[in-house]
Amino acid sequence: MPPERSHPTGCATRPVTRVDRGLHVADDDRLAEEVPVAMHFDGSPFAVMMATPDDLDDFARGFALTEGKVETVLEIVDIEVREVLEGITVDVRTCGSRFNGEAGLPECPTVDASPIADEVGSHRARELPGRSGCGICGSRELEDVVRHPPPVAAGPVVGADAIERALESLRGMQPINAFTGSVHAAAWATPDGTIVKVREDVGRHNALDKLIGAMLVDGSDPRDGFLVITSRASYEMVTKAAVAGMTIVVAISAPTALAVHLAEDCGLTLLGFARPGRFNIYSRPERIA
Repeated sequence: MPPERSHPTGCATRPVTRVDRGLHVADDDRLAEEVPVAMHFDGSPFAVMMATPDDLDDFARGFALTEGKVETVLEIVDIEVREVLEGITVDVRTCGSRFNGEAGLPECPTVDASPIADEVGSHRARELPGRSGCGICGSRELEDVVRHPPPVAAGPVVGADAIERALESLRGMQPINAFTGSVHAAAWATPDGTIVKVREDVGRHNALDKLIGAMLVDGSDPRDGFLVITSRASYEMVTKAAVAGMTIVVAISAPTALAVHLAEDCGLTLLGFARPGRFNIYSRPERIA
């Protein structure tokens, strides 16, 4: 038997037979975990996402905000993560819940304490009654799918050298992907291209929600930096970024036509096909020096 390997959280090893030019070799393969994560709000089921079971508190905070379930992170008073037979349940309790009167939890705040919360307050919650890996499946109406984010702030101006610096350093900041080669990452970089925070997941939307949730915890200002994603820029990635108040999205793969339309509409700068030394600017080029 191959020796056991230590691995990052969110990874697993499974037996595999490798076939190369007719030679069969028994080995262990490195795989990313993908489990059903049921998001509950105040005890009520909301959506089931297929996700990597890591940084789930961050995931809950970011998902709650980008899906409009809360207007500020201060409304989240408790996050309970439970492993069950079928997967993982994440129950987010908010200050407006009927459960909180019994528990003596605080009333909802009247003042936002996070820069991200400023952008989220007007974003209407949508209902996702079904199993969802992308954020669309289970939506009841067309307007639940295509959401127009509010206009973003002016944001910084960044240079091509900063974008290249971020892309280069991100390669060494993805432990799950380094182990498995099969997950996406969302990273937050300062205007000079220094990456300060990274989150990974099998789902690109989940990775972004995790990043937004982590930024809420440490108070990072989404108006002072740029987002790098190791995936295509779908309309939902642009929407979540804009709702969180981010002004620049750098994607290593292609955008969709709808993503470009929404980025232009809300004033977000969208870059695609970002590689060392080159990228395409699809909207609001004035932020790129």
